[in-house]
Amino acid sequence: MKDTALPSPASSRPYNAATREISCTLGVLLGISSLSHGLPEILQGNQTTPGLIVKALGAGYRWTVWKQGSEPAFTLVPNFLLTGILASAIGLLMILCSIWLIQRPHGPAVFLLLAITSFLVGGGLAQVLLFSLNWALATRIHASLGFWRWLIPQPARRIMARFWRWPLVAGSIFFLAALEIAIFGYIPGVPGERQILDRILWQLAGAIVISFLVSFLFGLAHDVEVRYEVR
Repeated sequence: MKDTALPSPASSRPYNAATREISCTLGVLLGISSLSHGLPEILQGNQTTPGLIVKALGAGYRWTVWKQGSEPAFTLVPNFLLTGILASAIGLLMILCSIWLIQRPHGPAVFLLLAITSFLVGGGLAQVLLFSLNWALATRIHASLGFWRWLIPQPARRIMARFWRWPLVAGSIFFLAALEIAIFGYIPGVPGERQILDRILWQLAGAIVISFLVSFLFGLAHDVEVRYEVR
């Protein structure tokens, strides 16, 4: 069955609300991530970058608790100050796009363009998978979701639809926690050694991806229920 973008007569909603909320939330978080790379890059000042891969956090800077922090990023701009300004500006635009434009006809394409630009100008490496997934989800905001109605059995959909926000909240908490650790290297009661923090960051990365994938699935199940089953 083909998942088309035609409106469903069973629902008067202009878009799939849960799908939009999830896409908006993840888009805002990805914009914040771009900012979290851009601002430290700005603080490194008007100096030449060492190459295409840079560290937004320089080891030993007094404004970072984690002296071994790095926050790696790719950039085509050979200047830390300009790279940081661009990454920060694109991050703000990603946030605005996610809040106000993501549900519009060209919103997903605009978001994808901004996300790719963020990657190319120092906005970070780790979020590439997430912004690709978020773009794919955003394209379903106005879809009829007929394929998902066929794929997910109704008894499962009903349960998933009730709890669709839970994995979204969990994924958001994991995302913000990972950003905090990546920047400051601080977890209450946990030693700040690089090996320990790196291991925790990898575990959080896995939890983030899983949480948002589950959130996508639960959100789509919720929207199918609203579109087809609620009378």
